Amino acid sequence: MNDRQKDLIQKFTALAGLLLLVLVFSLTSNAFMSVGNAMTVSLQVTTIVYLGIGATLVILTGGIDLSVGSVLALSGVVAGMLVKSGMPVPLAMSAGIVVGALCGAVNGLCVTRLRLPPFIATLGMMLVARGVALQLTDARAISGLGEAFGALGNGALWRIEEIDEHGFPNVIFPGIPYPVLLMVLLAVAAGLLLRKTTLGRHLHAVGSNTEAARLSGVDVAGVTMFAYVTSGALAGLTGCVLMSRLVTAQPNEGVMYELDAIAAAVIGGTSLLGGVGTISGTVIGAFVIGILRNGLNMNGVSSFTQQIIIGLVILLTVWIDQLRNRR
Repeated sequence: MNDRQKDLIQKFTALAGLLLLVLVFSLTSNAFMSVGNAMTVSLQVTTIVYLGIGATLVILTGGIDLSVGSVLALSGVVAGMLVKSGMPVPLAMSAGIVVGALCGAVNGLCVTRLRLPPFIATLGMMLVARGVALQLTDARAISGLGEAFGALGNGALWRIEEIDEHGFPNVIFPGIPYPVLLMVLLAVAAGLLLRKTTLGRHLHAVGSNTEAARLSGVDVAGVTMFAYVTSGALAGLTGCVLMSRLVTAQPNEGVMYELDAIAAAVIGGTSLLGGVGTISGTVIGAFVIGILRNGLNMNGVSSFTQQIIIGLVILLTVWIDQLRNRR
């Protein structure tokens, strides 16, 4: 059995688990299969998918990025502060994404130039970025950002409303949220990058065998830098989308989000040893986490129990990945 066949088996196993969750929660809750709940779940998993794509690229190279939750907060805070100062929303959010990319570049330089272990390098950035976000805002939320700031996070395409006889709006179709559309575009673009481009093959090669990739002419440092910068930029984008949904810049946002991103990638078949992983698998993994949380909420399961269940799912998935690698 070659690596591609193993990847397909892992991916379809995750997909089977996803379909099983959908079936179980459909039987236990009448509201689970509604259009509104489907849109709610899709909106909730967008954050995991954005960060999960970046995590997949980094893990493919044999690294790890623990800083995305803090970088997310810093980027959102910067975007909010710039909007508050009078900068147009698109420019402010672009600046937030650039801040995320710069944080990713620092991570990449620490790994490639200073030869720091990725765990330590990104752990340091996690603390620094969070500290800077709290320092800039004095640990206070930035509010009063205006409706334009909330358009990206709260807008929807093809939303249909009608005014009832009492003059109140009645939602016929909630529309497709802009974050969901952005999620689809990013997933398709990243999937094509990994499957159809030389850079994608190099990402797999670096994680599979760094020395062999270097001897084959692959720019290992450049490929690694690309992975970390992209992860940082996606964290910046996630911060802007999240703050837009809240219409408030929160310096404490994004705590532990990096674990969801890594979990989505691993559940979807990305190997923590590097060299193996797909974007489609990561998207499936993100929906497994999102549907699990949504279904447990609908069935009245406490948040503490949810953490235990999701933790057990992650442990089981990593154990299966380790068994696959040993074989």
